[in-house]
Amino acid sequence: MTINESEFKEIIEQLIIEIEDELEELDNGIDYESSDGILTIFMVNKSQIIINRQTAALQLWLAAKSGGYHFDYKDNDWYDDRSNETFSDALNRCLTEQANERIQLNLH
Repeated sequence: MTINESEFKEIIEQLIIEIEDELEELDNGIDYESSDGILTIFMVNKSQIIINRQTAALQLWLAAKSGGYHFDYKDNDWYDDRSNETFSDALNRCLTEQANERIQLNLH
């Protein structure tokens, strides 16, 4: 399924809102801020995870201590362009690694 730039931005915006809502439910000191399609997650240990949109490539990018990941939208989900891991799985893995405790966001 190919999406246009407008659909892409809408999907990313909804995803960021969903992540923020899930982070609000956690009671473990993780904080975040978002601005113009970029969500920065501040971990208790001062590390960060950054999620942002790359509109020109129609990709969702995730930057974490373990590396940088690029996700393409297909079949109503985001998949890493190298490993095919879903964005949700990658984000939960990175959050868990950087928090040194299991974190599971329930993203749709």
